[in-house]
Amino acid sequence: MTREVLDQLLQQTLPHGRVKASRPAGCRDVALYLFDPAVLQGPLSHEEAQAVVDEPAYWSFCWASGQVLASYLLSNPELVAGRRVLDFGCGSGIVAIAAAMAGASEVIACDSDPAALQATRANAALNGVSLGFCDSWEHRPSRLDLILAADVLYDAENLPLLDAFCVAAKGVLLADSRIRNLGDARYCLQSTVEGRTWPDLNEFEEFNRVRIYKA
Repeated sequence: MTREVLDQLLQQTLPHGRVKASRPAGCRDVALYLFDPAVLQGPLSHEEAQAVVDEPAYWSFCWASGQVLASYLLSNPELVAGRRVLDFGCGSGIVAIAAAMAGASEVIACDSDPAALQATRANAALNGVSLGFCDSWEHRPSRLDLILAADVLYDAENLPLLDAFCVAAKGVLLADSRIRNLGDARYCLQSTVEGRTWPDLNEFEEFNRVRIYKA
């Protein structure tokens, strides 16, 4: 998987888009191919803005929760060391990559977006780690020790995932910046950390406060 292929994927949404390798401010230990804001010469045209809304290339940005969870794993490698881990909604792959770097015995990156899986594959190679892949929650492997998830609760319809995660694995580590109270006593708050999407999207400040939960 080359950077040129990721450019082609991004250009399906933004005709002049391109990626470049960078290290997110919230987790400098991981390098990722992400959207290069230098290509923007001005505001997006109406057509470009509509394309971004209709088919967002989530994988081309590294969201705050992903950076915070990845950094947390690298600072606490005992959480994943020797374990079989699944990163649900992997996006750019930063959490899966951090888990592999922290010593997980096996890491499976899971995302329903084929482009996200391609980006994660490229980013894993960029960081010299090996990952497994699956294209949906239904296709996940059995006997998981730990599920990792960052920024997957952006829609209230996703809240049932909280229960599904606990049923599917022995443990869960979840990072989220959208919901202040999960309403599930199994999930215990571990840490609250400030973070920003990379490249910065100038989101509302309330979305820059990431909470890490353990179940």
